Amino acid sequence: MAKIKEYSNGEVTVVWEAEKCIHSAICVKGLPMVFRPKVRPWVRMDAASTEAIVNQVKSCPSGALSFYMNNRNDKTAEILETKVEVLENGPLLVYGTLSITHKDGSSETKNKTTAFCRCGLSSNKPFCDGAHVKHNFKG
Repeated sequence: MAKIKEYSNGEVTVVWEAEKCIHSAICVKGLPMVFRPKVRPWVRMDAASTEAIVNQVKSCPSGALSFYMNNRNDKTAEILETKVEVLENGPLLVYGTLSITHKDGSSETKNKTTAFCRCGLSSNKPFCDGAHVKHNFKG
């Protein structure tokens, strides 16, 4: 069974799906006072503003972190543009809603941020699984 945890500050709820995490540590580097992997609970929602937390969660390359606004009328979660970012020695990040068709013809929709493998070593292609770190990928 998938391990899914939710953390809330009353305005926003952060959802963490452990199986999706590629341990890029972008969340930890961006907001170390909120995302503390060696402490339980590892997400401390009162350590930063809702806006700072939302912006950091939006940069999660694997989609392991997501969020929803507790007020259903708040549209903060909507991403209006598609953006592509190449991480040094890491994956290709695509921000936005994507429709992906796999080589077997199956399709899926990805929301927020999707990390695509650039090193060729992922066991979850076309998505990044963090293999680039173990193999010292440069690019």
